[in-house]
Amino acid sequence: MATTEGRIPDLSVRIGEIQLKNPVIAASGTFGYGVEFEDIVHLERLGGLVVKGLSKEPMAGNPPPRLYETAAGMLNAIGLQNIGARAFVDEKLPKLRQVKDAVVFANIFGYTREDYERTIQILNEGEGISAYELNVSCPNTAHGGIQFGNDARSLDEVVTTARRISQRPLIVKLSPNVTSIAQMARVAQDSGADAISLVNTFVAMAIDTETRKPRIANVTAGLSGPAIKPIAVRMVYDASKAVKIPIIGMGGISTAADVVEFMLAGATAVQIGTASYWDPRATEKIAEELAGWCREHGVEGLRDLTGGMVAE
Repeated sequence: MATTEGRIPDLSVRIGEIQLKNPVIAASGTFGYGVEFEDIVHLERLGGLVVKGLSKEPMAGNPPPRLYETAAGMLNAIGLQNIGARAFVDEKLPKLRQVKDAVVFANIFGYTREDYERTIQILNEGEGISAYELNVSCPNTAHGGIQFGNDARSLDEVVTTARRISQRPLIVKLSPNVTSIAQMARVAQDSGADAISLVNTFVAMAIDTETRKPRIANVTAGLSGPAIKPIAVRMVYDASKAVKIPIIGMGGISTAADVVEFMLAGATAVQIGTASYWDPRATEKIAEELAGWCREHGVEGLRDLTGGMVAE
């Protein structure tokens, strides 16, 4: 095996116009607003971080129980609890701006196009946000409750709306609960997305056989963690064949080798979520491990691995 012993590998990647020092990004919903981790994780050593989903008004989320550990992952139905876009701009963003070289992405969600529009308008007033990540795995109440990310027309409408008013690059976070991830990736690209991130959680559930009640108060929840990684890798691969914009892969990443696997499938960068629950420093540790992996495998520039799977 070739090595680059003594050399410092280049871990930097680009998501459109955004330069990241490495491809490891803390995923939305698992890293708070970033500032909660500043005493545990060196935020400036990450490629970036995505704050928990923001809405135009504060939301309390779902009733408990909202989390349940599965054999190879986790169910969650937090319900997108958040302080609202205005409070984030006024209270959290100024603290994040004090972290030198931190790349901050704001995750946005809504139940109508107008919700997304108003949230973006509020966030446009803030300084220090590198891009918006649109969570389209929410029910479109104006269209009967079907999720934006599950319907091509709804997806086109919300991305087009966001593109029109956004003052920053747009990343669209795609749902895996679709017939064709490639189709939805193309819709996002054609509607103006600068990049896509995938996959969000899979709809799942668990039942307590003693009480015969659902483990989650909401009955169904989102499944994340190692259990979904092989499906997520396949979906990143499928999407990479359908679009030309950068892809941020996620789903069960817990090691440097997992990061490389997603990149070989077509991802430019990755997001790490569930791993932060069992180790709050997982993101920083994995970013550090990448340099060792590159030296061991003779890789001088990590970005060269994107789409580098060798087909038989």
